[in-house]
Amino acid sequence: MTSIFERMRDSIAADIHNMLDKKEEKNPIAALNQYLRQSEAETEKVRKLVERQYKLNEEFQKEYEAALEMAVKRKEQAVIALDAKEDDLYVFAKNEQREYEVRAEQLKATYENAKEQLLQLEQKYEEMKHKLKNMHMRRMELMGRENIARANYQMNKVVDGAGDKSYSKFTEMERYIEGLESKVNRVYYENTFDSKIANLERQLKDKNTVAENQ
Repeated sequence: MTSIFERMRDSIAADIHNMLDKKEEKNPIAALNQYLRQSEAETEKVRKLVERQYKLNEEFQKEYEAALEMAVKRKEQAVIALDAKEDDLYVFAKNEQREYEVRAEQLKATYENAKEQLLQLEQKYEEMKHKLKNMHMRRMELMGRENIARANYQMNKVVDGAGDKSYSKFTEMERYIEGLESKVNRVYYENTFDSKIANLERQLKDKNTVAENQ
């Protein structure tokens, strides 16, 4: 049973290392989540095996106690049969006593072995739970790092990668505004010039008219 869990543990470790080594994965966090779900399912299977082993140990203990009780009972009955000089009953009781004593010894050995196996199973189960918890913590760390990396990437696109395009847009806008301002100023200047000339022309006409009337 120990070797089975060692192989399971090694297999889980190998699987996660192989998965993390695949840098071409488009979404490693999603793959990690899938792996964790599988690990949780395997851990749940082990939990059920532990519960089952507990029940089996209880059955071993009950059978051992029952066999021991019957051995004691047949021993007492053998004494009674011997006192009553019932040889057949005495032989039957002694044979039964030996059978139950042998069964009790076998069940005791089986029960002790089962207790040791249960302890090992519990230790492996706790180890799996700790590893699963550590993987969840590791996933949270990786998710945090991924979020930071994505945020930095988006900011860098604006500040650096897409910054040149952004600044070129501003440059284009500045040139457009400068051209528009130049056009407005030119129109304003032309309108002002025309207005001044027209005013001077009127003033000259007025002077000529006054001179002619004199």
